[in-house]
Amino acid sequence: MLGKIEVLDDPLRLASYAAEWMTQAALSSSGDFRVALSGGSTPKTLYTLLASPEFKDRFPWSRVLWFWGDERFVPQDHPDSNYKMTRDAMLAQAPVPPENIFPVPVDGDPDMAAARYAETLQKIYGATTLDPSRPLFDIVLLGLGPDGHTASLLPGEPVLTERKKWVACVPHGRDEVRITLTYPALESARRVAFLVAGKEKAKIFKEIQTGQSLVPAAQIRPTGELFWFVDRAVVEENVTSHKNLQA
Repeated sequence: MLGKIEVLDDPLRLASYAAEWMTQAALSSSGDFRVALSGGSTPKTLYTLLASPEFKDRFPWSRVLWFWGDERFVPQDHPDSNYKMTRDAMLAQAPVPPENIFPVPVDGDPDMAAARYAETLQKIYGATTLDPSRPLFDIVLLGLGPDGHTASLLPGEPVLTERKKWVACVPHGRDEVRITLTYPALESARRVAFLVAGKEKAKIFKEIQTGQSLVPAAQIRPTGELFWFVDRAVVEENVTSHKNLQA
């Protein structure tokens, strides 16, 4: 079993737990607090909660720097944009300094855009080589696809073997070109948290937790702590399947 697992009753309680977890982590820090965000419906609920009255006045917005683990190569106002989703749910609803927001470039050549984002990360980090004793991020949020992908680390794509670049273009594997942080960048984190909800994720979650899976999400090995925040449907689907097999 990989990482610490917290099981919450439903997606809303999962998001609420994650919001409190993020808030406490940020409050217990000093100086800049760097977060890499994920797309998806469960993160969207989390972001909406962070901008709600329950968290808005407690969260140290002025110290938090926002990045993205991956992005579709579409305009920032496109419905499929992870940046747009986050902006609408949280960034435009909370006192976030504009200079603290670092979206993935989505103009020009995708490979060049990836290189530009890597340069941004390296400038903020203060080096072009990652030091395990000094993580790039304080928190990395990740999702989990039914096929085992996370961020845009897609099964069978060359990006899975990238160990030098911090950011890479993923031109194949999905309908649209994507840009993603690579394993080295995603793993350079004090805390990595997977947010996983829905019974359709149960099979892949169970496979990963055996410790033998080779899917992209199973290969995440952060320098810090690894967390899995899952809803009960993910776990109960596994229990139900197991009972059916025993019947």
